[in-house]
Amino acid sequence: MVAVAADEACSSKANRSYPRRRKITVVIPEKSDQRADRKKRGSAGGRPAGFDAQRYRRRNTVERCFQKLRTWRGLATRYGKAPESYEAGLYLRGSVMWPKLLTSTT
Repeated sequence: MVAVAADEACSSKANRSYPRRRKITVVIPEKSDQRADRKKRGSAGGRPAGFDAQRYRRRNTVERCFQKLRTWRGLATRYGKAPESYEAGLYLRGSVMWPKLLTSTT
């Protein structure tokens, strides 16, 4: 199943409706002011937005991986302007991160 996960900043109606039209599950928490406004309008406010907390937690793992990749200055500042050299930098950084990941989980 395909899903899009985003944070509260992306919880607009447009950001929810476009993926739904394409049969993609949306995992975005609802902002507290949007929730309060919906409840204030009663039955005219519509249903609450669906939210899968388990999937949203997995989004954090991906965000932390991106953050670790970007700690390498060569990727953060994009010294290599060619796509091939940027991709090579991603592979290099990933190969440095991988052994550390293996030793931390055992």
